[in-house]
Amino acid sequence: MTALALFDLDGTLLDTASTVVATSTAVLASLGVTGVGPEAVRATIGRPLAESYAGLLGAPADSAEVAAAVRAYLALYRERTVPRARELLYPGVADGLARLCAAGLTLTVATNMLTASAEALLTSAGLRDRFALVVGADAVARPKPAPDAGLLITTELGHPPAEAVMVGDTVHDVLMANAAGLRSVAVTYGLHSEARLRTAGPTWLAADFPTVVDRILAPA
Repeated sequence: MTALALFDLDGTLLDTASTVVATSTAVLASLGVTGVGPEAVRATIGRPLAESYAGLLGAPADSAEVAAAVRAYLALYRERTVPRARELLYPGVADGLARLCAAGLTLTVATNMLTASAEALLTSAGLRDRFALVVGADAVARPKPAPDAGLLITTELGHPPAEAVMVGDTVHDVLMANAAGLRSVAVTYGLHSEARLRTAGPTWLAADFPTVVDRILAPA
């Protein structure tokens, strides 16, 4: 029986890839960085911000250069993406979350975003009250694909991993679930392709959010 569902945010509940790429591109331009194309930026989505900018800038994650880029990104993200959260929801997400709540499941978010950014995005989307707990990369010692977020959520909410399922659009989500002893639904409409997702060994695949809900609610 599934009693607890964990959701990734970017690429799973909200279609934010284009806004993330545009925001990061603007940040890099403001810092005078050239030669980094949209695909290179897109490849960093799903990783913690400091790690992403360390790769894009070729600088240590704890450097002042990376810290400045992260600050600039967060400011633009709050300005450009957060206010658009409702329009960025994938089809079926609002109704699907309502259906899961009505079925008695506890819903949470496990993201590699900063917790405050995730909270702001969910609030703007009108979804924050659906979730009992929001865990960002800054709330754990190791971000996804490490199991820390999954273990924190199951422990804090008192559910054994066998009763929980992780929903996400990247191999990082699936690998986290596997390491934490959770089942997983890998969505094929987000960042990573179905072929790449299959390499991580998800429990199920889903091409849209209504199918995600069906998988979660199906009898074991």
